[in-house]
Amino acid sequence: MPFILICGYPSCGKSRRTEELKKYFENEQKKTVVVVSDHNTGVDRNKVYADSKEEKIVRGNLKSSVQRNLSKETITILDSLNYIKGFRYELYCVTKECQTTQCVIFCDTSKELASEWNNSRAEEEKYLQQIFDGLVQRFEEPRSNNRWDSPLFVIQKDDVLPLDAISDALLKKKAPAPNASTAPQPLSSTNFLYELDKTTQDVVGVIMGSQKTCVPGDTIGIPGATDQLQYTRPLTLAELQRLRRQFITYMKMHPVSNNAQLTNMFIQYLNNTLK
Repeated sequence: MPFILICGYPSCGKSRRTEELKKYFENEQKKTVVVVSDHNTGVDRNKVYADSKEEKIVRGNLKSSVQRNLSKETITILDSLNYIKGFRYELYCVTKECQTTQCVIFCDTSKELASEWNNSRAEEEKYLQQIFDGLVQRFEEPRSNNRWDSPLFVIQKDDVLPLDAISDALLKKKAPAPNASTAPQPLSSTNFLYELDKTTQDVVGVIMGSQKTCVPGDTIGIPGATDQLQYTRPLTLAELQRLRRQFITYMKMHPVSNNAQLTNMFIQYLNNTLK
């Protein structure tokens, strides 16, 4: 069933909008609604958002919880900051894989008003001012021309939620078809894991060798691939190996029947991840 992603500044009214959506879909549409939120996980938000490693773990837990709850019987709402466009893209890929609809609701409250609301909270629920300011500064605003942010509903503080339009976008529109990077593929050949390991290691080797003569803005051609790597900055071997391991983990769950696709798929993955 559909997925609703709520995003916005800290203390901008996201949870209030989440509750409005939950009541509407339960009472008017007779749907089961599951809310996934970092507010009810018991984490210390000031501690989490002050430490990038802890924040990454929390985002991973939120993503896993969304994946577990996406089903034919439920509407899943993610109530969190969701301020990183790369994370919103990851969730978009999850919904494509599950072949379900999604929408993004952006609570477009001004920084000044959000700060005022934050300061009026109980002490244990309040963001420290320096954490609040840092999150606002890092916020990557959703845009409707990004497929992972579409359809996008921008809500001001005094707006009434366009509940019928949101319902139509989720319940009446067709889910996007999965593509090669998200669709489960037929069982692969027996040497798939060997080819996956060898192909990705070869690509990493070509990139490391090409960096000696490349400058940001160049493209790096990979033997046997039609796609090229967009070289935007120097890359360390450790970073490339980490991305390689992530890609291998994903491909083990989504093997392809044609090993010749692996090189292009790995390059596409690197281009998307390194943007």
